[in-house]
Amino acid sequence: MRAITGNDRKTKMRSAGQFPPITLTAIDHDRLSGLAEAIADTVPDVHDYLAAELDRAVVVSPGEIAPSVVTMNARVTFRDEVAGQERTVTLVYPQEADVAAGRVSVLTPIGAALIGVAEGQSITWFTRQGVAKTLAVLEVEHSHAGEGASAA
Repeated sequence: MRAITGNDRKTKMRSAGQFPPITLTAIDHDRLSGLAEAIADTVPDVHDYLAAELDRAVVVSPGEIAPSVVTMNARVTFRDEVAGQERTVTLVYPQEADVAAGRVSVLTPIGAALIGVAEGQSITWFTRQGVAKTLAVLEVEHSHAGEGASAA
């Protein structure tokens, strides 16, 4: 089986209608844009996916982001629609990632899929092995207002 490229993923997801609208704060958008460029050569699949998400995102000021939207440092409960399993993670920058503690990097395929999605939305993403997964965001929690926008 051939590897699925970033362009293949975008084409498949657009044709499947699995691109829900996403919203990012201007601060998250700027920082994630820099991170995406930094990984272009080392992790091209995640770069392609994250860059596509950044391109299509609605960018707002930190005060305008809805509390139901996944931002950086948000605690997110989602359901794997294929396996039917629920999982709760905190979306973090790579240096803060700790899978055992439930801290998932935004530079992983699932982290890149979660950013900007709101409660009640579903999104299809692809594992590094090219397997399609669909997750539904069930709950988004922020420890305090603006955390996702101001985290460094």
